[in-house]
Amino acid sequence: MSLPPLVEPAAELTVDEVRRYSRHLIIPDVGMDGQKRLKNSKVLCVGAGGLGSPALMYLAAAGVGTLGIVEFDTVDESNLQRQIIHGQSDVGRSKAESARDSVKEINPYVNVILHEERLDVDNVKEIFAEYDLILDGTDNFATRYLVNDAAVLLGKPYVWGSIYRFDGQASVFWAEHGPCYRCLYPEAPPPGMVPSCAEGGVLGVLCASIGSIQVNEAIKLLAGIGEPLVGRLMIYDALEMTYRQVKVRKDPNCALCGENPTVTDLIDYEAFCGAVSEEAQVAAAGNTITPKQLKEWQDTDEDIYLIDVREPAEYEIVSIPGATLIPKNEFLLGNALEKMPQDKKIVLHCKTGVRSAEVLAVLHAAGFADAVHVGGGVIGWVNQIEPEKPVY
Repeated sequence: MSLPPLVEPAAELTVDEVRRYSRHLIIPDVGMDGQKRLKNSKVLCVGAGGLGSPALMYLAAAGVGTLGIVEFDTVDESNLQRQIIHGQSDVGRSKAESARDSVKEINPYVNVILHEERLDVDNVKEIFAEYDLILDGTDNFATRYLVNDAAVLLGKPYVWGSIYRFDGQASVFWAEHGPCYRCLYPEAPPPGMVPSCAEGGVLGVLCASIGSIQVNEAIKLLAGIGEPLVGRLMIYDALEMTYRQVKVRKDPNCALCGENPTVTDLIDYEAFCGAVSEEAQVAAAGNTITPKQLKEWQDTDEDIYLIDVREPAEYEIVSIPGATLIPKNEFLLGNALEKMPQDKKIVLHCKTGVRSAEVLAVLHAAGFADAVHVGGGVIGWVNQIEPEKPVY
């Protein structure tokens, strides 16, 4: 569906701006009017990571007048494979400041506003209120639902994108004209069901593919051109090089934007999404050891059976000495239970402790009551025991 322009045009473009945006200006659908609307626009990008990097760079190049950046993290070397707005010299710096500097280098006419804080229920409405459009570059469900709900409550359009390995998705959620994110995903997936990019990986260039789609949609909304992805979900498979669309209809029973909403204000999103299931939390309580405890058990020849529940590709990067690789999914399917020894103490670990806690719950339910897991996982092991090993 075609929608009216989201913002009014600015009063004028300077001579320098006309030169800079000349390739936009000669497109009939954009022209002077569309470019003036971009100049007068205020877009907030949530995150300056994989999706936020190309999004911010292209929004800046396109001439969006004000860019807000919500980001509290610092640049890590593992970010550089996909977060192209940062460089080697930025490692250890604030991502927000690094992104700002790159944006100003691309286009000095852009006004950049930094929000160097974690987005939460206490600040999201105040931050969002100052912008015309929200572009989401986050990678966790709790923040996605937070962004969606705040956008709906404030009447803001929300350009969404998601990436994982070789797969990407993008859509525009705007409750006034179509569905919201909750219409597509009424409930968050069960904890541990959908791996994050940190657990499963992502092809770096996929971020550019989805991030550029998000910017394309933002420009269309701001300038009032074309048909935005409202009510449509774009699905991209980079490995097969295919695009397909799925229609998404507004759900009349949506808890947020439906006819009789039950969610009328912001909620506890960590609890709603449950980063770790209740069963895993119960299992881990009193059954979590530290990497140093594990090292002591190994040094004193404790009779333990150490299991790494990550994926084979992760195991190849770095592993804890003596660990046997049995991926988490084998426990969830029940295939691994018959391999468990009855005469040894079972010790589980993963990357950070989330997946191993989920497997711990499965083992406890199967009768292995003395099984434990390593809090902090292999990352904790490397930091405390073998700092010379790589992390990912």
